[in-house]
Amino acid sequence: MTAPLLDIRGLRTRLDLPAGPALAVNDVDLDLAPGESMGVVGESGCGKTLLALSVLRLLPTPPAHVAGGQVFFKGRDLLGLDEKAMRAVRGEQISMIFQEPMTSLNPVFTVGEQVAEVFRLHRGLDRRAALDEARRMLELVRIPNAAERLSSYPHELSGGMRQRVVIAMALACDPDLILADEPTTALDVTIQAQILALMLELKERKGTSVMLITHDLGVVAQTCSRVAVMYTGRVVERAGVDALFADPLHPYTRGLLRSLPHTGARAGRRLTPISGTVPPISALPRGCAFHPRCPETFDRCRTEAPPLIALPDGRAARCWLHA
Repeated sequence: MTAPLLDIRGLRTRLDLPAGPALAVNDVDLDLAPGESMGVVGESGCGKTLLALSVLRLLPTPPAHVAGGQVFFKGRDLLGLDEKAMRAVRGEQISMIFQEPMTSLNPVFTVGEQVAEVFRLHRGLDRRAALDEARRMLELVRIPNAAERLSSYPHELSGGMRQRVVIAMALACDPDLILADEPTTALDVTIQAQILALMLELKERKGTSVMLITHDLGVVAQTCSRVAVMYTGRVVERAGVDALFADPLHPYTRGLLRSLPHTGARAGRRLTPISGTVPPISALPRGCAFHPRCPETFDRCRTEAPPLIALPDGRAARCWLHA
């Protein structure tokens, strides 16, 4: 078997909150093979973004810091690297596409200068050569009149165009891994489809691995081969995308799927929301964190937190129903 490109083992990220310390990423184990795409899904506040920021060591410190675990990338533990070595990894080997491009693009610099900076920093190119590479990247992500757009500022571009610029920056140095954090959330459905198609095309062309962080299971179905479902900082289910949609193991996953609009023969069926809300990580209930919202809960769920239980078919679920 091919060794994992990314191998996360027992990762824990702690937040120091006014109510006390709490684990926002709690004992997460995930692996990603070269060229593979994996979806990380769950409601807002489940720890998806903090997981990605922990991998790249971009946590807002304080209040967040990695409290334990290992993050192996190409066999090296990223958590053990000094900051100089980590800067060489960011952008060149692992890139991140952030949720809102206006927060990741600097409003006072042109698009060309910001894309070119990646080539100047990681490839040592001079300004003219870096701008030529920036133009090439804008053409690659299908921005019209790329040479003219080099002199545009972020506010002069549409949301879809800004997201394409962010993708161009992420792909500039041909990274082995892209962490995409809700890359299409702020876009309308037409632009969303174009961005997803572009990401898939570039992934296939360059053989890049992608970890797609999203709350949209429909996006996962289109783009990913495996899925990890997170709830209150923990992975509660891992499965191949086909198996997860056909036979979800965890009651939380089943709730997420029941809340999706239906098509075809099931079109028009009433949506069934998950009752309640995600509890704050500083005040998790005893036992299984999902049990107050779970329609299938029983006594053990209220008193004892389940481990991630591996099934013979390779799937896993953090639920006593599968003990």
